[in-house]
This record gives sequence, structure tokens and C-alpha cells, in this order.
Amino acid sequence: MKASDLFVKALENEGVTHVFGIPGEENLDILDSLSRSDIELVLTRHEQAAGFMAATYGRLTGDAGVCLATLGPGATNFVTAAAYAQLGGMPMIMLTGQKPVKSSKQGQFQILDVVGMMRPLTKYTHQLVSASNIPSRVREAFRLAQEEKPGAAHLELPEDIAAEDTDTPVVPESIVRRPLAEDKAIHRAAQMITEAKHPLLLIGAGANRKLTARTLRNMVNTLGIPFVTTQMGKGVIDERHPLFLGNTALSSGDFVHRAVEAADLIINIGHDVVEKPPFFMKQCPVNGCVKVIHINFSSAAVDPVYFPQLEVVGDIANSIWQLSETLTKQTHWDFSRFMAVRDACEAHVGQGADDPRFPVYPQRLVADVRSVMPDDGIIALDNGVYKIWFARNYKAHEPNTVLLDNALATMGAGLPSAMAARLVYPERRVMAICGDGGFMMNSQELETAVRMNMQLVVLILRDDAYGMIKWKQSGMGLSPYGLDYGNPDFVKYAESYGAHGHRVTDTAQFQALLEECHSSPGVHVIDCPVDYSENHQILNQEIQAKSAAI
Repeated sequence: MKASDLFVKALENEGVTHVFGIPGEENLDILDSLSRSDIELVLTRHEQAAGFMAATYGRLTGDAGVCLATLGPGATNFVTAAAYAQLGGMPMIMLTGQKPVKSSKQGQFQILDVVGMMRPLTKYTHQLVSASNIPSRVREAFRLAQEEKPGAAHLELPEDIAAEDTDTPVVPESIVRRPLAEDKAIHRAAQMITEAKHPLLLIGAGANRKLTARTLRNMVNTLGIPFVTTQMGKGVIDERHPLFLGNTALSSGDFVHRAVEAADLIINIGHDVVEKPPFFMKQCPVNGCVKVIHINFSSAAVDPVYFPQLEVVGDIANSIWQLSETLTKQTHWDFSRFMAVRDACEAHVGQGADDPRFPVYPQRLVADVRSVMPDDGIIALDNGVYKIWFARNYKAHEPNTVLLDNALATMGAGLPSAMAARLVYPERRVMAICGDGGFMMNSQELETAVRMNMQLVVLILRDDAYGMIKWKQSGMGLSPYGLDYGNPDFVKYAESYGAHGHRVTDTAQFQALLEECHSSPGVHVIDCPVDYSENHQILNQEIQAKSAAI
């Protein structure tokens, strides 16, 4: 068979159902092979969006998403998506084309060292120089992309190699069982938890896996230990749980940080240093500071603020299960300070949920979005100041129902991520929530969503500025400068793509409009003016004062 046919068979062997991207002339053999496959090509309008979609597909399924681009500018447009997947722990395979490697008639036209470019951004990058190597290299790329910690991998297929004939068979996927933590580590962790007076669970990005979520729920229900989550750990346990203390949405000074300060032992599950530190460890005398147990698939990446006293390394779900089987609830555990923090946080988060002012205030916005989303509904956030409001105020009920990026924290991923979520879960409600700045970075994908007949709601939070940076600028006492811009008429803009455009003109109509859009077929774009004028007062001054008083 043709080598490109073999490559597509290797993708089928890995269970690939979609390939996202934009082909170029160097991909024409692959395109031809895909046309005879059950794999669906999702033609996007920008390679970056294709990468975001593939990464989100991987995040939701655990199976590497696949995206396709040509050489040169097509490949360079994958760079941000590669970093997004790599830092965020999302399994993704990038396939790029290349000019013939055995002979060339075009000199260096469009030729870059793409493999070299991808090396610091991926777990694996390789140029295929023989058709016979395709099966093993594809298997290796998928293995590494999906292995903990998941991330990005890249394969470059030159057009002359793609056209070669080959009879090499595909390489079947091997059965893999993750290594388990050592018994001594489990028993030492159990001893430390038993001896602690104020143990606290902190749930991070690495715990956001199906099996881990199940075992963690059982552990919390059995032992009654309160828990805090990072932004990318949202929803691992239903945040309506009475032992949920809050989310580490702010860097410091929030209510949850008072709980962290009151703990004498932090059981840090799935911690990933790519997220902003949820707490800062300090060098101090033995028994003089909080102790930390690191429970993860891999050992701790030590830095100046993170150096745990005990590491339990192995499959997280199994480690939690073993601890749950070993531990019993202790009568000397004291969670009274934690519960005081929880009550204060709940009271603060609840303020403003019915605020009638217009433009819409963030607290009201989050409350109305939560009211129309079912337990399994998915919101895909772009990056902006609203991400903090949703991390703090929006309670996630199930894992991976709040898709936010607290790793690369790039703008432009919200809409493509929501589209990928819609492909994976066509029966669920899905909403993209974007600032006007982030939305415009990949707004052209509205055409892709319309062409694919998606049922999708796109909520644009319009403040006509780069609001996150404006908030930071204000917080530093600097004069406003360089962050305001104009926007198109988003209703007409949506309609020009064949989507339905809506504009919020009264806060009282917002919730009903959301429900109407979710209940109607097609792509719905909502232009919602927002007022961030009290961000500094609420997210800085007010929280600092109230949390310090606990």
C-alpha cells in the first residue's frame, strides 16, 4: 500500500475518529488516504484552532487528539497549541508535511527545522524518513502523548515518503498497567494523616481523571477531610459537597488561603507545577511548619516553594484507594477553622448573584450561567479576568465540566475547545465563554461550527478592552493606557457566518436568553456587556479584609 494509507491505518489502529486541521500540498497523499477512511477530517480556518480542538479532545477522552498542517507557516501556527497541550497535560498528536527529503527542486522555500522547533514544546518529535518506520513511530508518539503526564507529540511526514509503497503492518497497542506506590510510602502517608490535627486535601490538575475522581469522592465521604481545588482540579469532587472549601482562583489572600494556613498537613493530590502555586512552602525548623504529602503519578518537581516531606508515587487512584482502606476517621481531627473559612467564602461568593445592574456584573453573570447548565453541562473558558470569577463562583458538579487553562493561559482557545467538547459529547449542553479579546483571536471558527451543524452557545463578555491586564494595571496604581479597543457588531458578525446573533440589553433578560439559545438549534452568539469596574475592590481589597478577619 501507499505509505500515507499505512499512516492512516496506524491512526485507525489507535482509535482515532477525527483529524482537525488545514491540509497543504505536502499533505495531499494523506488527504487522499483520509478520504477512504472512517476518520472524519474537521477542516478548520486556522491551524491554531485545530490544535486547540485536538488538545481538548485529548483532555476529555484521554485518547490523543490529532491535528494536521502543512510545512512552514502551517507548522508554525501549531506552536501555541503545542504549548497549550504540553503544559496543560492534554494528549495531542500534530502531523505536519514537508518537502521531499530525498530530492528537492525548490531549494529552501518554506522549509524550517520543524522537528527542532517542536523539540522543547513536545514530549516527542520525529521526522519520518522511511515508510517502514511509520507504524512504530506512530505507536510511540501515541504512547508518549497519552502516558502520564500527557502532552503533545509531533510527526513530520515528507511528501516523497508519504508516496512510497510499503507492506509493513501496523503495531498493535500493548496492554499497560501503571506502577503502584510502594507499601511503605502508603503506610507512612497514613501515619502522617492519622497523626495530623488539621489535615487538608488539595486537589490539582493531575487528579482530574475518571478513576481518581471516583476514589477521591469515596475517601472524602468516608474520612470527612475537607478539600480545596486548584483551577484545573475543579469538579473532581462535586463542589456542592459540604466539605468543599473553595478554589485557588487568586494567587494569595483569598478565603481558601486562610484554610491552607490553618492546616498542619496538606495532602497534595495531582499537583502540577504549571499551575500557579496554591500555597507556598517555607524552610523552617522540623515540626515548625505545615507538612506536605505529594501524591502523584510522578515524583515532585521541587522548586523554591515546593519541597514535600513525603512522596507517594504511582497510580493516583490506586494510592487514594489504598489510603482509604488503611485510614480511619480520627476523633482528634479538628476542622472548625476550615468550616469557618468555608462559611465566609460561601457568603462572599453568594453576594451579587441577583445584582440587577447593567452592564452585567460578574457575580450575576456566573450565577445565571450556572442556573441554565445541567450537572454535566460543559463551559469552555477563554482566558481573561472572568476566568477568576468562574473559578471562584461557579460550582462544578462533575469532572471536566469547567474547561479552563491555568497552565499556558492562552487567549483564543475558548471557542475551539467548546467545539471539540461538542463533538465528544453531542448530547450535552456546551457553552464557550470568551472575552471579546480572546473571541476575536479565533472567531473565524464560527464558520466551522456552522458548517458542522453544531448546537453551540458562544457567550462573548464585552468590555472593549483587555480587561485582565487593565485590572492588573489598576491594581498597581498605574494610569490607564494602551488596553482599550473597538469591536465589530457581534450580532451582525455572527449572522454573516450563518449563526444566530443576540445582544443583552437588560440584565433581567440574560438568564432567559441563555435558556432560549440552549434550547434552540444552531450556533448562537450572545453579545453581553460586562462591568469589571469593581474588580479591584471585590477581588483585592474586600477579600483581603474579610479573609484576614477570620
